[in-house]
Amino acid sequence: MKPTGFAFAFSLAMVLSGCGGARLLLAPATPPPPQGAGKTVRGPAYAPAQVTRGKPDPATDWGAYNKTHAGNRYSPLAQVAAANVSGLRQVCAFQLDKPVNMQSSLIEIGGTLYFTTLEDTYAVDASTCALRWRHTYQLARSPPFDPNKVNRGVGWMDGKLFRGSNDGRLYALDAGTGEEVWNVPVGDPEIGETFPAAPVAWNGRVYIGNAGGNNFGVTGRMMAFDASTGAQLWSADLVPTSGPASQTWPPSTAELPKAGAATWTSYTLDSTRGLLWVPTGNAAPDFLKSLRPGANLYSYSVVALDTNTGALKAAKQLVTDYDFHDWDIAAPPELIDTPDGRHLLIAAGKNGYFYALDRDSLKLLYKTPVTTIANATAPLTAQGTHFCPGIDGGVEWNGPAYSPRANAFYVNAIDWCITVATGPPSALEGRKGLPWTGAKDRMHPFGVQDKQRSGWVTAVDSSRWTRATGTCCGSKI
Repeated sequence: MKPTGFAFAFSLAMVLSGCGGARLLLAPATPPPPQGAGKTVRGPAYAPAQVTRGKPDPATDWGAYNKTHAGNRYSPLAQVAAANVSGLRQVCAFQLDKPVNMQSSLIEIGGTLYFTTLEDTYAVDASTCALRWRHTYQLARSPPFDPNKVNRGVGWMDGKLFRGSNDGRLYALDAGTGEEVWNVPVGDPEIGETFPAAPVAWNGRVYIGNAGGNNFGVTGRMMAFDASTGAQLWSADLVPTSGPASQTWPPSTAELPKAGAATWTSYTLDSTRGLLWVPTGNAAPDFLKSLRPGANLYSYSVVALDTNTGALKAAKQLVTDYDFHDWDIAAPPELIDTPDGRHLLIAAGKNGYFYALDRDSLKLLYKTPVTTIANATAPLTAQGTHFCPGIDGGVEWNGPAYSPRANAFYVNAIDWCITVATGPPSALEGRKGLPWTGAKDRMHPFGVQDKQRSGWVTAVDSSRWTRATGTCCGSKI
């Protein structure tokens, strides 16, 4: 039976009794991070008058990180089929003018592709691959530790693009011209906060959270900003500061602060109920569980926040055992309504599992392994422990896709193992802005990854039938 609104509210209250952590109008870091210089270059396909200003077309556009705010990653386009896929040929290509680490999700709206790198935002004609414009924002300062140097994409709303920057800022661009609309401080790069996640933009607000939960003393938080001005509206801690949930951590001290539960990919929106669903990362120190006994809420979780206030409304921790491997819940969760009337919350993590939850009660319906899982229960030692998946394995920033035609999920996962040697807890030292993992070797704070890696695509029927085939490592779906 579908629950009533009262039943839904009651179930959320039962799930989250005692939650704390929402804050309104949190002041930015003091002093705020300085603003870098920005410049827009026009390309041969520059045509601001042709750019869509309204809502994306659900039939043809890919208007958000996971196509829709609910996030099923499914396209209804049917021109490519099994009968003609062998005849596909490249029509055009766009070559970047510099070597960069690219982890951006592309969005496509009205025939224009938008994507990002660390400092650049691109608008490209989807038919010809010709540049419309490129905006370059030079970081005013860099975090002490940022080896990946990436950005994972933009949010879109009403002809504006929104993205974070790893110097602690959030800015808006005009989608037609590439010119900057506003640029505001949102965090502190000096302590190791970065902002690579693709924001979600909806109902006049922009939502983004900070990454950096592996660094000393950095905790995750989500924030909302006015889409017209960039003014901050609310901020919510993902590591509670009060209530029973805060007691799932040991007392915080200067030497052993609470840390973790950050975000670094994107988010999911339930526009009907006004909920923002957030995936959270590991607790820190990553590999020394003895220093942070307890459940460490709300790390390794999916968390629902009220879109208007940031108040916590629901949460479910998914990695509840052996949480000393840096196994983030990285990819945005997905809200799926199946043909048989079920309302699911779908998630997948770096621990190599695919999860299906009842969306109203957050009851776990099933979890399915989607990559190699080995030595996951073995303790980490000073001599080194080899386990799978490693810190870059499992399901990373691209989550499952759902086909309503097949009533099946398609999950991409990386098969990549690692060896981690831990130092003695008494010797753990925290340094501002640097990794705080508990690994013995400071030169390898996240362990030593295997030289070989591969990947999987797993098809999961909504009734839990599974089938797996090998594929190239880290493929997107």
